[in-house]
Amino acid sequence: MTAEVEACRPQVSIIVPVFNAKASLRRCVDSILGQEFQDFELILVDDGSSDGSGAICDAYRIQDRRVQTVHKENSGVSDARNLAIALARGEYLQFADSDDWITPDATRLMVRAAREYNCDLVITDFYRVVGGRVSHKGDIDTDGVMSRETFAEHMMENPADFYYGVLWNKLYRRSIIKDHGLQMDSRISWCEDFMFNLEYIRYAHVFYALRTPVYYYVRTKGSLVSQSMSLTRSVKTKRMVFDYYNSLYKHILDEETYEKNRLQVYRYLIDAARDGMVPPFLFPGSRKLGEERLTVCDQAIQADGLVMDIYRGRKLLEYDLRPVALKNDLSLTETWVLFVLSRKPICDTKKALADLAHVTPRMLSSALQKLSSRNLICIEEVRAPKKAAAGADGRSDGSGREMSPKKVLSVTIQPDCGEILKDFAQAEADCVQAMLDGFSEEEKAQLKQLKQKLRQNIQRIL
Repeated sequence: MTAEVEACRPQVSIIVPVFNAKASLRRCVDSILGQEFQDFELILVDDGSSDGSGAICDAYRIQDRRVQTVHKENSGVSDARNLAIALARGEYLQFADSDDWITPDATRLMVRAAREYNCDLVITDFYRVVGGRVSHKGDIDTDGVMSRETFAEHMMENPADFYYGVLWNKLYRRSIIKDHGLQMDSRISWCEDFMFNLEYIRYAHVFYALRTPVYYYVRTKGSLVSQSMSLTRSVKTKRMVFDYYNSLYKHILDEETYEKNRLQVYRYLIDAARDGMVPPFLFPGSRKLGEERLTVCDQAIQADGLVMDIYRGRKLLEYDLRPVALKNDLSLTETWVLFVLSRKPICDTKKALADLAHVTPRMLSSALQKLSSRNLICIEEVRAPKKAAAGADGRSDGSGREMSPKKVLSVTIQPDCGEILKDFAQAEADCVQAMLDGFSEEEKAQLKQLKQKLRQNIQRIL
């Protein structure tokens, strides 16, 4: 392969099978084309749609050179994905369904994890959408790198969970799929994703769990319950999937470990794809769709003025802190307060700290309490040494009276906060990089000098 061709190769191939998805297709494609990460190709496979979806795909191909459209006779989602995999050129593969959509930072976060840890598979949390409600869904509680054995142990706990079974919350290394000839099994119409994943896991070595939800899965049709599948076919299909599942554990575990966990493995036979079976009235932890996103005033983002500049800067930093909050089960306010504290502010009272963090005293107290209960910080309020009462000129008034001792706030970042501090550093770097996008090195140097002059002017007045 020539260096010129290699240079044109996208880092990621995003695959979307399309069948009669006119109502939701634009939302899906727009979310992909609006990604912060831009080095990708989008392969839309029109699987014989009859509702005009094919024309929508073609319109996107004309508008954006990253889009590739393929039209084929209807033969099912597995064939559509297999065709796209054969055409893909990216180092990594990412999948999406036309009913769903992804967050703007989805591909960036997954590729970063894959690059930083040399991963073969990145698996992420996701949002499950039922009507106008949304819920954060995941399974692996710790964010980090895993071996195949450790990943398999997690999967053993919830073998039929969508988290493990589907394609769309994962990033795959294309070379593994190509080298081992992996494909979707078009003979079945249920659990073909899971069977593909089980085969892929055999050849993958390094796994990474990203606790940030980056995908919106719309719970409509498609689960085993909603399909018109005969009982005989259902049992036969599930038995086939179990054979794949059982074979994987025999492959990756030694005989003694397999025997020890055999009953756990066999749980799959009595476990169903529970995520697809949860009705709206059993939708725990859900909230109104849209409340999970960062609140931004569009008019303020577009407007001119000093206040708007300050607002934009704060919102951009909050945007980059949002993944940190999600992966660590913290609110954005708690994350923001912890971020401010991590920068070692010189604030000796809660009032001063609340002012610096731009939160109310009540919000600050609540955040400090939560952070302390998580052992992320240690809070102490100590009384400063007593001082003689001062007169108008700031000196002792000579009365001999002593001022009431002042309570001084002392906050210490705890060792348990170590990984979060790394995330903060990355978030801050992302924020700066976004603001300086398109700047030359000379312009960056000039900006640094100008910012120093601005700071000095403000310091002189305040």
